[in-house]
Amino acid sequence: MTDPNDMTFMEHLKELRSRIIRMFLFAGFILVCCLPFTNYIYSLISAPLMELMPPGSSMIATEVASPFLAPLRVTIYSALIISVPYFFLELWGFISPGLYKKEKAFVGPLILSSIILFYTGIAFAYFVVSPIILSFFMSSAPDSIQVMTDINRYLDFVLKLFFAFGFAFEIPIATYLVITTGLVSKDRIKTMRPYLIISFFIIGMFLTPPDIFSQLFLAVPMWLLFEVGLFVSRDKKN
Repeated sequence: MTDPNDMTFMEHLKELRSRIIRMFLFAGFILVCCLPFTNYIYSLISAPLMELMPPGSSMIATEVASPFLAPLRVTIYSALIISVPYFFLELWGFISPGLYKKEKAFVGPLILSSIILFYTGIAFAYFVVSPIILSFFMSSAPDSIQVMTDINRYLDFVLKLFFAFGFAFEIPIATYLVITTGLVSKDRIKTMRPYLIISFFIIGMFLTPPDIFSQLFLAVPMWLLFEVGLFVSRDKKN
């Protein structure tokens, strides 16, 4: 077996390419397994809105192919989300040979924490954020307006929320890595706190739908998660 330390740059690129190909193949396999459950997955994703709509109403499709493509798109994204642990496993397999034993003991739990936080962010968006935001939108519509949401618009809304919150919940990991690797000191980050908080609100503005509630629901957890990462981090010199 080739020693990772003796591998050339091109050999590392070839290994990375092989792992990326395996990621795509695994995601494709998960997609094939999910296809028989397409309607169930679509119903699950659309549940937060359907529960708030008046009895007898439903979403609409404004394009000919939407009834077929919209559920398929949800299934594809679901397969990607399900595949995340395998993606991290391949990432771990790529970087672990170049790590010392102490570093392996450090990175392993870090990757596991990243997976848990990613799914926690999606769950928070699905069970907490989506119902509150959708309830506000539905209740604020005038009586003269009949709410008939297009399925593609709705999916754009919720999928954007899911991935935004999934990646936003990685902030404690990012903060921990930046400090423990010595890239930036803990004291330095503390002095940057006001600017970082402002940046969280700016990020929330770009990653969420154009309403203040979505932005707050993303920016405030990002701020709190940053504080958690700051609390558990220690400078490298310690």
